[in-house]
Amino acid sequence: MVIMTCSAAAMADDSDHWKATTHGTMFYTDDVAIFSATRRLTLDGDPTQPALDNRLTGQGADGVFEPMVNLARSFNSTYGTSTFDVQGQGFVFFNKTNYNQGTFRFQATQDFSPKTSLVFRYYIAPDMYLGENEVRMPHAASEGEAMGLHEGTEEPVDLAAERVTSQIGSLRMTQAIMEDLNLRLLGRFGTRRYADKFAQRNLNLWTLGPHLEWRVAEPVKLLVGYHFERGTAQGQEQPELADDVSYNNNYASTELEIELPEDVSLIAGLHYERNRWTSSIEADERYGAIETVWQGEALMIYRMTESSKLYGGVQHSRRSENVSSGSVLNTNVAIGLQASF
Repeated sequence: MVIMTCSAAAMADDSDHWKATTHGTMFYTDDVAIFSATRRLTLDGDPTQPALDNRLTGQGADGVFEPMVNLARSFNSTYGTSTFDVQGQGFVFFNKTNYNQGTFRFQATQDFSPKTSLVFRYYIAPDMYLGENEVRMPHAASEGEAMGLHEGTEEPVDLAAERVTSQIGSLRMTQAIMEDLNLRLLGRFGTRRYADKFAQRNLNLWTLGPHLEWRVAEPVKLLVGYHFERGTAQGQEQPELADDVSYNNNYASTELEIELPEDVSLIAGLHYERNRWTSSIEADERYGAIETVWQGEALMIYRMTESSKLYGGVQHSRRSENVSSGSVLNTNVAIGLQASF
C-alpha cells in the first residue's frame, strides 16, 4: 500500500522551515508473520525484506497500529532546492507483540531544476522478529531453548528466535524526458545481519532498476517499475549447514492514481515478484526453488483539508513455491488519518 509514499510527497512544497507529517493507521491482518513483507512490497519500500521459511507463516490474525512521523527541512541554494528529512515508522501488534518493530529513514533530496533531482536514502530496520526457527549453527543452541520437530519426521530440533537487522543505502535519480513523463533510476546496496544462531543467513544485496512516471491525463497518473536484485549469503560457504539463502530477484510493479471529484483519489497497484534461490547445496530445501508473489491493493483517499487526509484500503498477496504445494495468502485491511503541520 502506498500510504508512506503519499505522506512523503507533501514534504517539499515549502522552503526554509521545518515541516511535519504524521499518520496513524489501523490494520487487520490475517497473518502476522508476513504482514510487514506485504506492507513493504512497493517500489519505494523494501520489497525483498527477509523471506520467511514456510514453517514460520500461518501465525494467526491480529490488529496492528502503524504510527509514522516525518520531519523535513527545505532550503534554497545556487544548486536548487535541498530537502533533508528523517522518518520514524513502526508496527505495533495488539496481541502478537513479538512482531512489534520500528524502522528509521534518513533522506536528502537535491532538486537541481524542475526536471532533474537526486535522492540519497539510508534505511534501517533493527532487530526484526521473523519467528521461532530451526537452529543449524553447531553449538549454537543454549540450555533451555525451545524444541520442535523436523517437518514430516519425529526428529527433535532446537528452535530459537530468528531476528534480523537490515541496513540499506539507495540513490535515485529522476529526470523529466517529456513534459508529462519522468524517468527514475534506482540503485541500492545493503546488508541483512541475523542473530548469531542464524549467522549463516547474513547477506549483502544490491539492486538496480528503472521507474517510469507518466501523467496520462490531468487526473490520471501511472507509475511502472522494475528491480533486479542479487543477495549473497554466508551460507554458500558453509555447505554442511544446508542453509544458503542467496537469491536472484525480479520485481515488477505498476500503480495507477486517479483523482476523482469531491477531493477523493483512488490508487490501485499490482506487484509481481519472482525470487530464485541460487543455493547449489542439494540437501538445502531451497535447492532449485523459486518463490512467486502476486499482490494487489487499492487505496481510497479523502482530502478533508489542505493539511489532513482520511484513507482506507485493502491488500491481498499470494506466495507460492515450485517445490511445495499450496500457497501462503495474506490480506490486510486498513483505515487511517494523515496530518501535516
